[in-house]
Amino acid sequence: MNLLGIDFEDWFHPELIQKVLTNEIKSFEVVKGIDKILECLRKHNTYATFFMVGEILEKFPDILDKILDNGHEIGFHTMYHSRLDSVSFQEKFSKELDDFAKLTNNKSKGFRAPTFSLNEKSAWAIDILEKHNYLYDSSIVPVKTSMYGNSSAPKNPYKITSDSLYKNNDNGKILEFPLMTTKFLGKTVPSGGGFYLRTLPFSVTKKAINEYEKENIPGVFYVHSWELTPEHMPKIKLSRKDNFITYHNLDKTPNRMNDLLSNFKFTSFERFIQNKF
Repeated sequence: MNLLGIDFEDWFHPELIQKVLTNEIKSFEVVKGIDKILECLRKHNTYATFFMVGEILEKFPDILDKILDNGHEIGFHTMYHSRLDSVSFQEKFSKELDDFAKLTNNKSKGFRAPTFSLNEKSAWAIDILEKHNYLYDSSIVPVKTSMYGNSSAPKNPYKITSDSLYKNNDNGKILEFPLMTTKFLGKTVPSGGGFYLRTLPFSVTKKAINEYEKENIPGVFYVHSWELTPEHMPKIKLSRKDNFITYHNLDKTPNRMNDLLSNFKFTSFERFIQNKF
C-alpha cells in the first residue's frame, strides 16, 4: 500500500512564488478546487492526507469538514507555508501548532515541512512535534537536491529524533515517512510526486512505485493542490529556472494522477499507521 499526501496550499504559498511577490493582492484561488480534488479521490476510492496550510482553514473553515467527512485525514503544513529553517521560525512554530490544533479540534497528528525544509538547522522541530503529541512526519527526501534532501536517510519508514534525522532511533516517538526515490539515468532522484511527477518520464514514476511495492516499502507520494487544479493557478513572472520548476507540464498533472490512482493503491498516513503499527 502506498501513501498519498496532498500539500494543500494556494497559488501564493510556494517558496519560488513567495520570493517574488511584492504588493500583489493575495486572493485565494486554489481553494476553489477542493471539490474537484475530493471527487477525484472518491472516483478512485482513495483516501489521502491533506497537509494543510493553516491560514486556509482560518478563512475557509468548511474545507475541514469536507475533508474529514469524506474519510480523509488532516495534517499540518505550517500556518503560512514557512520554511522551518527560516530566521526566527523556531520561536513561532509551537504557537502555530497550537493555532492549528484549535482550527482542527486536535485532529492533526502528522506534519510535512514546506519545501521539505526539515534538516540539521531545523531539527528542533521534532522535539516540538513530540510535545504536541504528533505521531509522524513526512519531510525527509532521501536524496540530495539543490533545494532539499539528504542521501543518507533510509527509504523505509523509521523512528526519528532531533539528533537522529537520517537514521533510525528506537527511542524516537515520531515516525518518519521518507519520500519515494528511484534510479534515473544512473542517478538516484526523487520520484515521489510534485515537480518530479510532472518532469520525469511517466514510465519512470510508475516503475518506482512498482519497485517499492516489490520491496514491501510504502511509496510515499505527494501532489500539490494547485497541481491538481491548474485552472486555478495564475501564471506569475518568475526566473527561467523557477518558472520551469513551478509550471512545467502543470496541465498534465491531473491526468497523470488519475492514471496512478487507477493503477496503484494509495491511502492516508493515518489509515496506514492504524493497519501496520
